[in-house]
Parts: sequence; structure tokens; C-alpha cells
Amino acid sequence: MTSTLPARPPAAGGVAPTALVSASALRANALRAAAAHAADGSVGARTGDVLAGDAWGHGAQWVASVLSDLGVDAETLDAATVYGLAGSDARPVMSLRGRVLGTKPLLRGEGVSYGYTHRAAHDTTVALVTGGYAQGVVRALGNAVTVAIDGGRHPVVGRVAMDVCVVDVGETAVGRGAEVVFFGDPADGHPSLREWTDATGLTAAEIVAAVGVRADRRVSA
Repeated sequence: MTSTLPARPPAAGGVAPTALVSASALRANALRAAAAHAADGSVGARTGDVLAGDAWGHGAQWVASVLSDLGVDAETLDAATVYGLAGSDARPVMSLRGRVLGTKPLLRGEGVSYGYTHRAAHDTTVALVTGGYAQGVVRALGNAVTVAIDGGRHPVVGRVAMDVCVVDVGETAVGRGAEVVFFGDPADGHPSLREWTDATGLTAAEIVAAVGVRADRRVSA
């Protein structure tokens, strides 16, 4: 079950990717960070205001309510641990998920998206996926990262557009509406935020803050 947080403007066509934030991961990470603080009295080198910037894109009101229910003080916590960001071994709280709008064949030598920065090396199939730079899928990710669809990994190809991007799914049969995970928990086979930081030069905090504000943010158990 999921519950909707304050609505975000929809992407073109009314279809927006979802920034899914995990309540169970947040609780576990917050307790872990609180235990670390209790043990040594510090919050580590990555300390940041846990509730700053709309709780780093996770939703300040929601995060504050979870921390309050746990009885922990946000000011004593390491934000990177609380949100499971790159540089921490805690479970990521946020994942970004889109949907397949449709697929089409791409023949050898044919180009993809604006400027044809990618041309097919062989006959293949590509999927049009919800999620573009308007929702935090920044342009530098084109031709640089992979997404997860039905347990497989597939590259983002060509330039990222405003509300959509293109993924090379090869010979994999992918149906309209299939879920696409841009980043999430590597333990679940999802791409990690590390791929995005390496490709863009942005920090994990900058990425999740932008995605959380721009995508359709929802809470999962």
C-alpha cells in the first residue's frame, strides 16, 4: 500500500515518475543513526540538517513525524545515514520509478532522441520511459547509466528529454506500463545512486533533493 504526499505538477501527458520513499528504511536508518550518536556522542563527518531542503527531497513533514514517533532528535542524526545516501552503507530510503509508455524497433545505424547522440550498433528494441530532466533525470545520464526493468538492467540511450527518456531493452519483451527503476536499493537489484553521482558529478544529496521535489513523491511501507 502507498499513500500520497502533497501533489507535484504532472509530467506532460499526465504521467509522472514516482519518487518512492520507504517508511521502514527511514525508521531503521534513523534508529541506527541515533544508536551511533548515543555510542560516541557525535554524528560523523557527513552531518547535515536532516530536515533541510524539504528533508533532502524526502518530505520534511513526513520525516519529522516518523522521527517524532521514534522519539529521536533530528539534530543529533547523520543525514547521509538517515536517508541511506551514497557514502553510507544504510539502506536507501528513496527510489525513482517510471513506466514504459511503449516500445519500437530500432534498426542498426538509426539514431535516438535529439541530436542522435546514440545510434544503434545492431537491430534492437527501445522503450520510451516516463522520467526526464523536468523530474530530476538530468541530461548527463543519457548514454551513461542503466535502469532496472523486470529484474534486468538496460541502458538509457540518447539525450534525456523533458519528461521522457529512451531505454535500449534489446530482445527483452517489455510491456506497456512495466515499472522502470532508475535508482533504488542495490540489494534489490536496482541501480544505485553511485551510478548517478559518477555520471553527473552531482552529490547524492543534490540528486535526491531534486528528484523528491520534482517527481510524484509517495510513501511505501
